[in-house]
Amino acid sequence: MKILVVRNDKIGDFVLALPAFKAIKQAFPSANVVALVPAYTVDIARACEWIDDVIIDPGKPDSLKEFAQALEAEKFDASICLFSNTYNAKLVRKARIPIRIAPATKWVQFLYTHTLKQKRSRSEKPEFQYNLELANYFITVLKGAVEPVSPHQVLHYSDELKQMQRAKLAHQLNISFDRRVCFVHPVTGGSSNTLTQSQWCKLITFLDQLTPTQFVITAGPGESEVSGALVDALAGQIDSVVLYDKNDGVEDFMRSIAVADVFIAGSTGPLHIAGALDVPTIGFYPKKRSSTPLRWQTLNSPGKWLPFHPNEQQEDLTQFEVEPHLSEIKNWCLSLEK
Repeated sequence: MKILVVRNDKIGDFVLALPAFKAIKQAFPSANVVALVPAYTVDIARACEWIDDVIIDPGKPDSLKEFAQALEAEKFDASICLFSNTYNAKLVRKARIPIRIAPATKWVQFLYTHTLKQKRSRSEKPEFQYNLELANYFITVLKGAVEPVSPHQVLHYSDELKQMQRAKLAHQLNISFDRRVCFVHPVTGGSSNTLTQSQWCKLITFLDQLTPTQFVITAGPGESEVSGALVDALAGQIDSVVLYDKNDGVEDFMRSIAVADVFIAGSTGPLHIAGALDVPTIGFYPKKRSSTPLRWQTLNSPGKWLPFHPNEQQEDLTQFEVEPHLSEIKNWCLSLEK
């Protein structure tokens, strides 16, 4: 059996779909499970042991017909769109995939053969749970056996690979892994905002006072200016802080995240990669019903994820104050050492 799993939106959304891939592959171990993804999540897909093959979605509505014909030639037996929109619905239908499953949303649901009502816009469950429920429905339609699936540690690297990455970073950034290493990703893409520079400084200096720490301030494409300014602002306040804004692609960055002891960021792709690797995470979430900590919970094991979001008086994360939460952060950090 050949199965196409479509999750062709943002990095964080794709990471939170990995437990669904796991459920499908465990239900049908002999099936060829293929992920349809944009180019920027290909490396994540290839790092997942429950994905057998990857197809890059060009994401061009004008060439949908030609791409659908290419998919039809692959002779898929079934497809599941974990993310549904007009483009995806038309694509799998024009590809003549016999069984097409997706969430029941908007008029495009009629282009699928089976749909499941989920009402994700209410944000009543974690996104990974919505994905798992849809995957279980897919398994049932295909007459497979639904079994419990752990959503934790869905990405991992061997000790050997992690040791090689530590050595690479030690040379590249001139840092030591003899002390706690904390990655901070202060920039959040999309429409979400993040903490002010002064609040990032308060948080980082507090953590350094708790335990002497090597801080690595990360930056993606176009983010070096903001992250570099934070490094400059921390000069003289803490002993060890470096800017990490150059890597060898997503796979290399994922391996770097895997060797961190703590990862701190807004609700963004790197935070969810860290969660999938089960690196302890502190996440800062915007004040939106569609972006709540519950909905965008990381894939960390219990106790390894600490979320924050603005209170009723604060309009967004630019008004968030870390000081009232330092005691909670301290207790959480101490719990990681037990």
